[in-house]
Amino acid sequence: MAVPGDSRNRSTGFEGGVAGLGLSDLIQLNTANQFSGCFRVRYEDRVGLIFFRDGQIVHAEQGGKIGEEAFIDILQWPGGTFDVEPNVVPARRTIQKTCAHLLLDAHRILDERRGTPPNDPASAPEPAASAARASTVDVVRGVPGVACAVVMTREGQRLGAGGFEEEALAGEASYLALAAGELGALFQAGDLKSGAVQATTHHLLLYATRTHYLGVSAEAASDPDAVDAALRAALSRTR
Repeated sequence: MAVPGDSRNRSTGFEGGVAGLGLSDLIQLNTANQFSGCFRVRYEDRVGLIFFRDGQIVHAEQGGKIGEEAFIDILQWPGGTFDVEPNVVPARRTIQKTCAHLLLDAHRILDERRGTPPNDPASAPEPAASAARASTVDVVRGVPGVACAVVMTREGQRLGAGGFEEEALAGEASYLALAAGELGALFQAGDLKSGAVQATTHHLLLYATRTHYLGVSAEAASDPDAVDAALRAALSRTR
C-alpha cells in the first residue's frame, strides 16, 4: 500500500489543525472537491490514515484497525493535526459506502458509544429557530431559477432535513466559505458577506450572517445576477 511520506520532504500538500473546523467538515469539503489522496490525522501519540478516491473514502487505518472501524476511531478524536498528500492511493479498498452514508453511520455509532439518543431533545434546535430556518429555505426554493438551498452554521453543520442534493450543496458552500475566508484574510478584505460561482452544471450562491450561511444552487440556464436580486428581494419581504 502507498503510504504518505514525511511532509517535510514534500512540495505539495498542507498541514493544519482540525480542532477549529472539525474533521467531518474537512471530509465533506474534500468530498465536494472530488479529492484523491490521503489525510494523515494525528492526535497525541495516535496516527490515522484516511484515503480518498474522487471524493469518496475508500480506505482507513488506525492502530492496527482498518476500514470503517478505523475511520470511526479517527472521527471520535476531539482534535489534532492533519496533513494531506494528493494523488496517493491505497492498494486495496476496505470501505464501500458513499461518504455521506459512511459519515451518517459513523456518527450514529459514536452517539451509541456516548449513550446519546439519536434524537436527543436536549441537543435539538429550539422549535422557533428551527421553524425560522425552514421558512427561509422554503422562501428561497420558491425563487425562480433556484434548484436547492441549505442553511448551515458557521462551522459547516447543515441544519434541517435533506438528502444527497442538500448534503452535496452544503459541502460546496462550506468549501466556498473556507476559500473566501482565506482570500479575505490574505487581502485584508474583511469577512465574507456573499459570493457566487458560475459553472456549467449549476451556479453556487453563498450568503453569510453573523452565525449562519445560506447556500443556494441555481439552475445552469438561469442568470445568477437575476437569481441573486430575486433572492434578496424575497428574503427582505420575510424580515
